[in-house]
Amino acid sequence: MRYQTLAEWLAWQETLHPKAIDLGLERVGEVLGRMGLGRPSHAVITAAGTNGKGSSVAMLDAILRAAGYRVGTYTSPHLLRYNERVRINGVEASDAALCAAFDRVDRARGDVSLSYFEFGTLAALDLLERAELDIAVLEVGMGGRLDAVNLIDADVALITPIDVDHAEWLGPDRERIAREKAGIFRPHRPAICSDPHPPQALLAEAERLGTPLFILGRDYEFGVDGQQWWWRGTLQRREGLPLPALRGVSQTRNAAGVLMALEQLTARVPVYQQDVRAGLLSVQLPGRFQVLPGSVPRILDVGHNPHAAAELARNLAAWPCSGKTRLVIAMLGDKDAAGVVTELTPQVDSWYVAGLNGARGSGHARLTAILQAAGIASVQAFDQVEDACRQAHAEAQAGDRVVVFGSFRTVAAALTVPV
Repeated sequence: MRYQTLAEWLAWQETLHPKAIDLGLERVGEVLGRMGLGRPSHAVITAAGTNGKGSSVAMLDAILRAAGYRVGTYTSPHLLRYNERVRINGVEASDAALCAAFDRVDRARGDVSLSYFEFGTLAALDLLERAELDIAVLEVGMGGRLDAVNLIDADVALITPIDVDHAEWLGPDRERIAREKAGIFRPHRPAICSDPHPPQALLAEAERLGTPLFILGRDYEFGVDGQQWWWRGTLQRREGLPLPALRGVSQTRNAAGVLMALEQLTARVPVYQQDVRAGLLSVQLPGRFQVLPGSVPRILDVGHNPHAAAELARNLAAWPCSGKTRLVIAMLGDKDAAGVVTELTPQVDSWYVAGLNGARGSGHARLTAILQAAGIASVQAFDQVEDACRQAHAEAQAGDRVVVFGSFRTVAAALTVPV
């Protein structure tokens, strides 16, 4: 084995390929073939989209496990530990299992160069195949068509809401991005779209491929009635469902897409009303409008684009506080920070801007300049997220809340600060 620890493997993978992001399937597909991983023995649901993928995967996992199935998930990025990316029946992959999988990938690749994400995806697929699963739920890392996850033919494709993100790689508008997301479609295999206003390109690609596409509001629907909601698909109707344990005004919409995806697999992995109820009540996913209670509540959100910022603003408006909303924000340098500021400004009283270290990181100067140009006066700048969090909590009074937003790295850093 080339390395003995997970940290050593990951550090080496970061230097193996000349590009951190190198979309394409030729190299990684060659290694997949050598490993014999192209045809999973279990069912597969693949989720792509700009926002809502992680929540949808978490709900699928919770419902399917409540139904008694052996479920594996692959998600990215991670929040605190790389191990979070691969879970078997809700349990994170161990360091030893990941190292063994990395070794198998390394031996199979020969002289083929792989990016960090490609290496990790192959290792995840290897672990999932060895786990004797009933079903795997895979989250696309970026886009869809050229993402390494798309090497696997999904039995059901799930597309969550689409907006502009990763424009440098995927395109500058929803139509071009939708074409990339639609790359996970397969002929004659069902696809679900939980975006209530899908780009035309998504519909056109489904028609071209002969993919049965089920769209929210056209082919399935849902409604909320107080603390319960109902859902109607093409074969089933479910009444008296509990609201998802994940907070947020759009989580019921995400759950509706999840139920439609599960309906397409009824013959293979049927789920019943009690399974849906148990899964919705038990689902957990840190960092998605996650509320940590206290005299000054802390709200953590890993969102990092204007669409996610608009969602956060709606959530903050739906759950108001009596005092001030203090926002700790740090973003990667390639994100649309100006668009994020525009969406959040109506809900924020005080801004605490921080820098992010590492690849694609950015200092606080860019965000500070955007806020100043927008005429926002209450801005404090810090080199580190941790310092921004400490200051926000030091100034907070009873009735206030501290919101942390901008990236997985931002939330991860905030979680290290005791309050």
